[in-house]
Amino acid sequence: MEAEALRILRDVPGVTVVGREVKHGDHRIDAMIHFAGTDRLIAVETKARANAATAWQLVHYADALAGTPLLLVADETTAQAREILQEHGIGVIDGRGNAHIELPGLLLHVEGGPRRRAAKGGTPPTRLRGKAGVAAQALLLHPERMWGVNELADEAKISAGLAHRVLARLEQEGIVVSEGSGPNRTRHLDNPSAMLDLWAEEDEERAVRIPAYVLARTPEQLLKQLGARLAEGHIEYAITGAGAASVVAPLVTAVPVVEVWTSAHASEDELLEATRGEHVNDGENVVFLQPRDDAPLAFREERDGVWVANRFRLYADLRRDPRRGREQADHLRREVIGF
Repeated sequence: MEAEALRILRDVPGVTVVGREVKHGDHRIDAMIHFAGTDRLIAVETKARANAATAWQLVHYADALAGTPLLLVADETTAQAREILQEHGIGVIDGRGNAHIELPGLLLHVEGGPRRRAAKGGTPPTRLRGKAGVAAQALLLHPERMWGVNELADEAKISAGLAHRVLARLEQEGIVVSEGSGPNRTRHLDNPSAMLDLWAEEDEERAVRIPAYVLARTPEQLLKQLGARLAEGHIEYAITGAGAASVVAPLVTAVPVVEVWTSAHASEDELLEATRGEHVNDGENVVFLQPRDDAPLAFREERDGVWVANRFRLYADLRRDPRRGREQADHLRREVIGF
């Protein structure tokens, strides 16, 4: 095994690594786990960094191993990658001390701490956030479409250079595949699930939060009022969170606060005046979210006369909501997104 993988393994409490050549028929076997008087042969993959896209690649690779357990050893893994691997029975150990191996008669689970050393040098990949994240959403909204660089740039309203970097990153991750060459080269989405998980993992839409109270008898009436009044004030918006979920994918749950992405150009006074709201420090029933640019409004959809965030933006926002947001996000993914 690689020296780096051995170092990571030896850093895990309770794990002893012994170098040994292992042979087992025609199957690829890299290591042996010994526990409770039992030996179990495993295949090992080593990565410098594993994200959600990497995890999905390993899920597909594990299917070809004929029942041989697979273990990922990586210098760094993301929380989303570890979750995907655990759900599909793939072991993982990383350089932060995170470890999860589950075999009959063996459960090893260790929660890691802060990163112990600086990451290796090199050009960082194009992260799927901001305008690059809009390109990712365009791909998700049209998973069957063949994309050229210029077509993606036009759809996402970004530069051709950024569109090229996004596609190159996703091709390297195994999420898109290409056909043709030169100016006729096109790409299409090959793994929508991995695309969604990777974008949701890297998306970091930071916003100024403006809490407010708008008089309304019911959450349904509040949604209608907000939509109508913001439209009258010529302010672009997209309702997200539980309020949007109640329209797009109803689930039996309360809507205590309606979250609204608004144009980055609208001031707080304009928002409150348009919606006839009042700024409050607690007891709010509306939170206006103002980002650095209007990326969260991309591909918004009109539902029942109200603009709501597109289903992928909504999914990412729900995942971050501590008030049963993950439950609603999973429901949205099953019932509306479908992958």
